[in-house]
Amino acid sequence: MIYIVISLSVYAVIMAGLAYIGFKRTKNTSDYLLAGKEIHPIIMALSYGATFISTSAIVGFGGAAGQFGLGLLWLTVLNILVGVFIAFVLFGKKTREIGHRLGTNTMPEFFARRFNSKFMQGYAGVLIFLFMPIYASAVLKGIVDYVSKYAGASFNVVLIIVGILSALFVIMGGLKGIMYADAFNGTLMFAGMAFLIIFTYSMLGGITDAHTALALLPSMPDVAEQTAGLVKGGFAGWTSMPKTGTPVWWNIVTTLVAGVGIGVLAQPQLSVKFMTVKSGRELNRAVLSGGIFILFMTGVAFTVGALSNVAFYNATGQIAIQAAGSNDGIIPAFIKFFLPEWFGGIFLVVLMAAGISTLNALVHTMGTALGRDFLKQSLKLKTETIKLTRISMGIGLLISVLLTYLSSKLDVSMAIIAIGTSLFFGLCAATFLPTYIAALYIKRFPKKAAVASMVAGSATDLFWLFFVHEKTAGSLQVCNLLFDTTSIVKGTSLQTLAMVDAIVIALPLSFIVALVSWAIIGNNKEAEGAGLQTGAE
Repeated sequence: MIYIVISLSVYAVIMAGLAYIGFKRTKNTSDYLLAGKEIHPIIMALSYGATFISTSAIVGFGGAAGQFGLGLLWLTVLNILVGVFIAFVLFGKKTREIGHRLGTNTMPEFFARRFNSKFMQGYAGVLIFLFMPIYASAVLKGIVDYVSKYAGASFNVVLIIVGILSALFVIMGGLKGIMYADAFNGTLMFAGMAFLIIFTYSMLGGITDAHTALALLPSMPDVAEQTAGLVKGGFAGWTSMPKTGTPVWWNIVTTLVAGVGIGVLAQPQLSVKFMTVKSGRELNRAVLSGGIFILFMTGVAFTVGALSNVAFYNATGQIAIQAAGSNDGIIPAFIKFFLPEWFGGIFLVVLMAAGISTLNALVHTMGTALGRDFLKQSLKLKTETIKLTRISMGIGLLISVLLTYLSSKLDVSMAIIAIGTSLFFGLCAATFLPTYIAALYIKRFPKKAAVASMVAGSATDLFWLFFVHEKTAGSLQVCNLLFDTTSIVKGTSLQTLAMVDAIVIALPLSFIVALVSWAIIGNNKEAEGAGLQTGAE
């Protein structure tokens, strides 16, 4: 316990200091919302990576790898290819260039000024504020799960403490404080994950022996009995992809890999980072460091998650999910039972760093979405922007804490953290990605086509999440409440669709609506030719 107290005390003092520095250096709205647009590329890359990789990746998706295997490494591939290379080179440069020219401070404001549409700003702001708390609660649950299980403390008490700390860190410092803290957090995360992978391989006899044992594990008679339910769903071992078309395959490929791997391109808390640097050249310099960071963070989490099955089996005769009790409990249990006690305290700080860095960015984004984009810009409230944003941050954080408390009461066998993360990433992709691409690369894309795409994508995605996709609909309970079933297609000839994630349906439809609307408006010579509006508050 002494290691935990010392580690957390030192961490809290440093984070408070960084938040104070951010507070002192925040002189205007641009400083608070975009860190003055003069952030160093390495700090930006670390901030982007630390925001992207949270406890949902380490605890939630690491736990998913513990349950389903190394197939999740495809998400690492997409994270680097899409989340770093394509995001920085193809999206980042144009976002920074156009965003600076328009004087925008948030993603909804970027759309509003690019397409001359206040509706888009208000709609995007409300959507982000309403649904980002689901992702934020997944991040919070990852932090609180680890701290409470490792320290033997009450889940609710830890939740309140972490919520208060986050409020102090983010509301006071604005984006400058967040990015300074992210660089510090990213450094901690990298060092902690380096030790974790080295220790894990050393404990299991080296890389070759560890992966050989993992490959042979499903053939053990007692393991076959423990994985019978998974095998029925398509599981084919921890070193193989599940059988194509099975429930486990659909879950990994569409929900976990595609949902997050593609959804990262349209994340408002990430895209805003591109506008914090001085030039496109700065983004080029950030690609390498960002790619290495993402590779190391997700690759280690997914590999250790899968290999934990070998460690648990050798020690207890049980596979990881059986020994830990839940998907989300695998990584915390592995750290507690197999790593040195001193590292447990340090790794707690690593997870705090991962979670707080992401949570700070999410709370900041929720605050700007409600405070600036909806209340200030759409409803034209006279209150100062920073004050409105800070109040909105507090409201968003409070909602996230409440959702985290409620999620702790759900079925513990569910991968709540991974589901919450994938849900929000997929929703953002379906809502924003076609419009985002058009805003960057199609000079006179019609405003009506952009609006139609956003509305159609979000409506389809939300309908699918609440009423069709059984895993998320079962978690959200709305379909069960209204129709007494976990999916409206269950038991029908279309029941295969219950396994298909919303992004597979909603994102293509969003693109189709954008293109068809563009063609119709263009053919009727009614294209509104969104101009590049300029100006800033």
